[in-house]
Amino acid sequence: MARPDGVVIVSERYWAFAGSDGSLREGEMPRVPELLHRLPLARGLTRLAASLSPLFRRSGVTPRRERYLILLAVLAPLGLAVAGGPWSNLAGALLSVALLATILRGRALNLHGAEHRAIAAAEQRRLAASWSGAARPSRFSPRCGTNFAALALPVTYLADRVVPLAAAFWSPLVVLVLSLALTMELWRLVQSSSHRFWHLFLLPGLGLQRLTTREPRLEETQVALRAVAAVLARELGSAA
Repeated sequence: MARPDGVVIVSERYWAFAGSDGSLREGEMPRVPELLHRLPLARGLTRLAASLSPLFRRSGVTPRRERYLILLAVLAPLGLAVAGGPWSNLAGALLSVALLATILRGRALNLHGAEHRAIAAAEQRRLAASWSGAARPSRFSPRCGTNFAALALPVTYLADRVVPLAAAFWSPLVVLVLSLALTMELWRLVQSSSHRFWHLFLLPGLGLQRLTTREPRLEETQVALRAVAAVLARELGSAA
């Protein structure tokens, strides 16, 4: 994930944050019981929760005030969904705007493009060429969180109208959690399939990345590459 002051790269076991100021912070991802990795629906929610770990840890990548804002943004939709009414929609919209303004400030859009480029460079085995600028992998990524958000919106809309739940204060919460779990299952299918039909589900998110990324400069790409190199070093070191 891109930050206004650097880039976070995560693997199954490790994360690293490379700052634009030359700093580097590293840590371990939370360990999840193997059973949860195998259970449909639960495995997606578990992976989604784990992906936020570097943001919420005290030794993570966000200042305390920003951690509180992100935590509020994550939990507030649950309360607003239960409350309902026009005021909850307005509060949700204002909170979303505040969160986006916080996350996308500074050079975050350029570093978001750099994050994608660095990951593509690792997958294509062109790390050295990308560091020097001789190679420029795409700044668009099929695994970007923007693609997940583009899938989650229609899934949530359909679930809200199809799931047969009696009207109760907890019904919106169930629909929201179920929608996220279903979206993660669809996400896994789209990412693992080689069939072109499933790749069509990526098109809205790839289109949105024209807004959520900017073409990175070489020094911004190098920031992301340092984070990638740190994670790879730990993964390869633990496998040796």
